[in-house]
Amino acid sequence: MAKKQKQKTKKSAVKRFKITKKGKVLHRSQGFRHLRSKKNKRWLRRAKQLKPVFGTLKQKLLKMLGKK
Repeated sequence: MAKKQKQKTKKSAVKRFKITKKGKVLHRSQGFRHLRSKKNKRWLRRAKQLKPVFGTLKQKLLKMLGKK
């Protein structure tokens, strides 16, 4: 009988997403890396914070990160 292969974690996903202790998946906001001077300061402050991922994408990410 052939052995069942283990699923490898996707290293690109590990670099981009963070899982909290309670199981939330967090990501950084888009549009934060360049041309910041013309962007609204309030928007920049909010973009610094990590945002949660919801729905089916969250389930896919947990699988990619080897947590499910």
